[in-house]
Amino acid sequence: MSDNEQLKAIRNKINSLDEQIQVLISQRAEAAQEVARIKLAADSQAEFYRPEREANVLHKVKERNQGPLDDEEIARLFREIMSACLALEEPMKIAFLGPDGTFTQAAALKHFGHSVQTQSVGSIPEVFRDVESGACHYGVVPVENSTEGVVTHTLDMFLNSPLKICGEVSLRINHHLLAVTEEMAEIETVYSHQQSLAQCRGWLDHNLPLTKRVSVGSNAEAAKMAAADPHSAAIASETAAEIYGLKILSQGIEDEPGNTTRFLVIGKQEVAPCGADKTSLLLATRNVAGGLHRLLAPLAEHSVSMTRIESRPSRRGRWEYVFFVDIDGHKDDDNVSQVLESLKSEAQVCKILGSYPKAVL
Repeated sequence: MSDNEQLKAIRNKINSLDEQIQVLISQRAEAAQEVARIKLAADSQAEFYRPEREANVLHKVKERNQGPLDDEEIARLFREIMSACLALEEPMKIAFLGPDGTFTQAAALKHFGHSVQTQSVGSIPEVFRDVESGACHYGVVPVENSTEGVVTHTLDMFLNSPLKICGEVSLRINHHLLAVTEEMAEIETVYSHQQSLAQCRGWLDHNLPLTKRVSVGSNAEAAKMAAADPHSAAIASETAAEIYGLKILSQGIEDEPGNTTRFLVIGKQEVAPCGADKTSLLLATRNVAGGLHRLLAPLAEHSVSMTRIESRPSRRGRWEYVFFVDIDGHKDDDNVSQVLESLKSEAQVCKILGSYPKAVL
């Protein structure tokens, strides 16, 4: 068989497989519509988005993957299929810290897929308000960066918000220097979010040491400002460059190559266990010697791993603090529920911010 004949045979096989895939996707979409009809018949206020269900599906996709596509790529494809099918059941609106082109929007699309409607808002408190009011189904907010630590605005919002954490997203962050000009020597000001300026401090010190650095609300806002000023630049994403018509003068200028930001998905619902869960808590200890030690002792007693702890001023009294704690497991797991019972009796405040699937993608 000649090369042309072999190629023709392979392309015919691909065409046949494409037809089969399309039929199966349509059947899956029809099944999703049937799920919606059953749920609505039983409850007009039924929840269609099930974080634990989607996490389970993606875990199974990765477990049975045999290549040649890697686990992350095959899971991403299934995420988009699920997103499109869910949109047939209920189109979802997701609030994010805008404007368009921020890493928070990228995190929202990574978690929910591209069949949701993303709603840009101007601040983290606005994300919370839009979800609390019902204007949006869920919100996505940044909570910590592997280089620069926690996003304090997000943690502080949980002090008084009734919203729950329903999921998390980890996003690899690549920062690029964007500008209208092609000459770096013409740049007088660099705009970016304060976290991004900090994450690129070393590169800026070496390459633009005399350039003024201005912190703004988001990287996408920085790109928008740079597009209007030929003597300025922005540190932002490739997506922001495309949206605002900017040139990429230098790629990957972050100081740490493994730079990653964690985002939280916030909503009103309680999430059932998926088997690979995390629980976030807000704790306040009584102001006594050894108070924090006694607060955390039940974790060791019940073999529950603490993955993060952060302190923040309580805003209720001078030098009073609350602690944000992440632990492995779901609040309904036996060992975690025993820990929570101990914490409720020992802590001055014990608020469960949410139990939710660990990031899959």
